[in-house]
Amino acid sequence: MQAHSLFEGSFSVDSSKKFIPFDASKDNKKDRPGSLFIHVHPFLIESAAGLLLLDTGIGHTLPDGTLQLHNNIRKAGFEPSDIRYVLLSHLHKDHASGMVLEQDGQLRLAFPDAEYVIQRGEWEDAYSGKSDSYKTELFDVLQRSGNLLLIDGDGILNNEVSYEVSGGHTPHHQVFHIRTGGEHYFFGGDEAPEPEQFFRQFAAKYDYDGRKSMTLRQQYFEQGCAEGWVFLMYHSTNIAIGRPEPKETGGYRLVDATGG
Repeated sequence: MQAHSLFEGSFSVDSSKKFIPFDASKDNKKDRPGSLFIHVHPFLIESAAGLLLLDTGIGHTLPDGTLQLHNNIRKAGFEPSDIRYVLLSHLHKDHASGMVLEQDGQLRLAFPDAEYVIQRGEWEDAYSGKSDSYKTELFDVLQRSGNLLLIDGDGILNNEVSYEVSGGHTPHHQVFHIRTGGEHYFFGGDEAPEPEQFFRQFAAKYDYDGRKSMTLRQQYFEQGCAEGWVFLMYHSTNIAIGRPEPKETGGYRLVDATGG
């Protein structure tokens, strides 16, 4: 399998928009009223053009100060310096905080050998001050680095990676299609974050345009089933890497594709 989940952990988030680690074996959801409970899965894809990192997580650090994302990349058999492209669906804290790490009291790029691919409109929205879901001090580091690749609208990064502005979760949210090794991987960011959302229609209040996101999810799933996509689901609590499979009763379900 060329796709790897870099599972960062489970977290609760309330109206303060702070992400607090949640361990179901010792923590009680009732002690965190008004909270959403989410898993966080950045993804790593092996491509002919080099390693691709899809979103960068919360930026959680281990007790020894190591970025957990770096540790997870090494567990997958690679080094952080192997990352060629960091593909960002959007720049909310839980998707972009691992782009930077603190080292010797200074903020530095977590992947200094990679290009960070971001929609220009999302970048500008992050600096607009209209939302506290962004940590602009991290973006300042990227802006000074020379590693920032701002893109506009739909397009093709290379012969394996294409991107589309979807605009459901944030006005300039983007999704990625990666065609490599005979597979078509689809990363829908926060517009297709969990398997369950493909099977029940609802407009989420946390989306910029909930109805649009709802419609997009149905479109993604229908097209993905017809074309055999592998779905990468960032906030899944069960299947993070899923492949559509026909059901005997009709329709499709998602099965775990982690093992190939």
